[in-house]
Amino acid sequence: MDVTSYLKYAGSVARTATLRQAGFSDRNIRVAIEAGQMRRLRHGVVALPGAAPELVGAVLANGLLSCGSASTHHRLWRLHQPAALHLLCRHGAAGDVVVHRESVVPQDVPWPVAGLTDVLLHGLRCLPEVEAAVMVESALLQGRTTLDYLRGHLPGNRNGAARRVLDLVDGTAGSPIEVVARLLFRSEGMFVQTQVDLPGIGIVDFLLEEFLIVELDGETHLQPRQVKKDRLRNNASTLDGYAVLRYGYAQVVYNPQKVVDEVWQVLRGRVVR
Repeated sequence: MDVTSYLKYAGSVARTATLRQAGFSDRNIRVAIEAGQMRRLRHGVVALPGAAPELVGAVLANGLLSCGSASTHHRLWRLHQPAALHLLCRHGAAGDVVVHRESVVPQDVPWPVAGLTDVLLHGLRCLPEVEAAVMVESALLQGRTTLDYLRGHLPGNRNGAARRVLDLVDGTAGSPIEVVARLLFRSEGMFVQTQVDLPGIGIVDFLLEEFLIVELDGETHLQPRQVKKDRLRNNASTLDGYAVLRYGYAQVVYNPQKVVDEVWQVLRGRVVR
């Protein structure tokens, strides 16, 4: 593997010390720069053309992406991109980043991103609870962590808020929007069942108060075949005595109060508990 191939493997940006540790000489690095295969960003830092800006920012700050900034690099769900970079920096950092200092696991990917456990713990301590729950739920669904494992790294009173976020995670969601909706409905005191298999209807996203079906539609629901299937399910649900509401991502994430108001409009007077 030549130096540029290794650099691509390492995230397309790295410190020259990292390249030397991988067995490349200063001459290997200099020749690649002179040939235009990579560029020197500053003394001790090189990158390939097109390197991801957030990875470049991490290396220039002598840190590792973490928290919400690292979620997509670990294939985790994320609701919103953070306004500033979140970095694990053991020493120093740029002034325009959010710095996380604590680390409990070694880096487990070759590019400048903190280990998965550190990313999740930083998110639990730092992000709004819904965004942190979304990230943890995706890791849980992939079988890459457990709630007990994360709780074990969150001792004491100072981590009480982070542990409470873990109580919101149950591993039943099929998408980020389902996590948001589940927390939204439960925060309203509704009796919420998720992924319920109803005879003659199939599995529904939510069953509220045992009679209101709420379905969350992604892009696939716009396809003609899926539209026909959804119509048949809606009809079957109504014939079996259920009410049905359907919402998309933007409605749940950006206009949750309207969703809540409409749900309560259907539930009002029908709650049997």
